[in-house]
Amino acid sequence: MKKRTLKLMSMSLAAVITVAMMTGCGSSSSETKSEPPAGTQSTSESGSADSEAAVMSNEEIIKKSAGEGKVSNWGIGNEYEILALLAKYGLPTEYLSEDFTMDAFDDDSSTLASAMTYNELGLVKNNYDGGYGYGDTVGYIDMNDEGVAMLEDNIFCKKSFAAENPETVKAFLYASLKGWEYAVANPEEAAQIVYEAGSSVSQDHQLYMAGEVAKLVSTDMNGNSVSEVGKIDDAAMQQTLDIAKKYVTLDDSAAQDAFSKLTLDDIRDTSFYEAATGSSDGKFDVEKSEVSIQLKWLPQAQFMGYYVADAKGYYDEVGLKVNIVSGGGDISETTAVNNGTVDFGVTWPTNMAVADAGGMDLVEIAQIYQRSGMTLVYKYDNFKAE
Repeated sequence: MKKRTLKLMSMSLAAVITVAMMTGCGSSSSETKSEPPAGTQSTSESGSADSEAAVMSNEEIIKKSAGEGKVSNWGIGNEYEILALLAKYGLPTEYLSEDFTMDAFDDDSSTLASAMTYNELGLVKNNYDGGYGYGDTVGYIDMNDEGVAMLEDNIFCKKSFAAENPETVKAFLYASLKGWEYAVANPEEAAQIVYEAGSSVSQDHQLYMAGEVAKLVSTDMNGNSVSEVGKIDDAAMQQTLDIAKKYVTLDDSAAQDAFSKLTLDDIRDTSFYEAATGSSDGKFDVEKSEVSIQLKWLPQAQFMGYYVADAKGYYDEVGLKVNIVSGGGDISETTAVNNGTVDFGVTWPTNMAVADAGGMDLVEIAQIYQRSGMTLVYKYDNFKAE
């Protein structure tokens, strides 16, 4: 069978809430514009032309904010891009601790605040419930454009589970990727499906999220369109691993040493993806008919592909009953998969690599997000050009 290809579409909006053991989620392409849903304020990706023309360069903005000690991040595993960005400009790798609101950005305690494109950036820009309504008076620095991007949401499982249940893994991937393809092509419908599944955010924000998440799935770190949903891009994976090795510090010296020696072959296996997308009929002789997938957070469009696959009957078609397990709180998706509580999980490659260095038995089998959703958002008024 021909490998399924992703159809590009005009996307609405999107976002995602970041939390979990060591990461959050999302990304977006600054090349693609989105139309706001009802109740949102229309904004451009980079702000008005007049505002943008009057602002400092990215380098000047970063140096000014860092010099004032006003760069912020959550510090839960997605700080490595920020550290790499600061180091790129010869700055001390220090940042303020950011909570899970944008209040510090709002009151200027932080003038360069971490914001995922599919979540906090939307809240800053839009004026729906929970939004700050800054509209086109803000800009952002994109980690992809700066060359320090790291990959985010993937699909992983235990190596031993994959070895013992290869047909089940292929079937799960086949149906999940089909769900993601549909969600990316139909973000408004996908947002509604997630909302009805027990959304953790408002309907307007869910719609924003869906559009922005679609961009992360359909565009790579260089801004190119992605034709094969979920394919593991070794160059992007290597960049992620290289940055992680430079900035991740583990308490256990043995784990730190093991982490420094990891290669791509240790943390990813492309054979299941190739077999799943190469299937001519989507028929698999599954070894296990009921499986589960552990999300990183509560139901939201960050994970829309799985909810769509379930709602559209794609899992049923391959002979699987799939339980989608919400994350949040003290739940660690890597631990849940490794101890067999669930069969599959969603995490970031860096988290999974750290877990393996610590003795776990995990492997990435698909890479859903193809670029980073991490940005640093700023107000134009704080960085006017001289």
